[in-house]
Amino acid sequence: MPYMTNGKRDYKKEYKKYHSRPEVKKRRAKNNKANRDKGTYGNRDGRDVSHKDNNVNNNSKSNLKLSSPSKNRSVPRTRKGHRKR
Repeated sequence: MPYMTNGKRDYKKEYKKYHSRPEVKKRRAKNNKANRDKGTYGNRDGRDVSHKDNNVNNNSKSNLKLSSPSKNRSVPRTRKGHRKR
């Protein structure tokens, strides 16, 4: 892992180098908005909103569905934002 120090994860360095970037903040905000629109944001129901076309910019109702976090976050994606086929 690139953000490791002495075998432990360095969260402060990880945030500074990756999570504080403007494009990452915008992506996270769009994901949070999609979760709020579906009603899953902050209610601790153990569900995530997944985008059917893997495009976080497309938050239309027909593109969103509920799934478990493990299933939603384990899909390998290419740089273009599509699932590998």
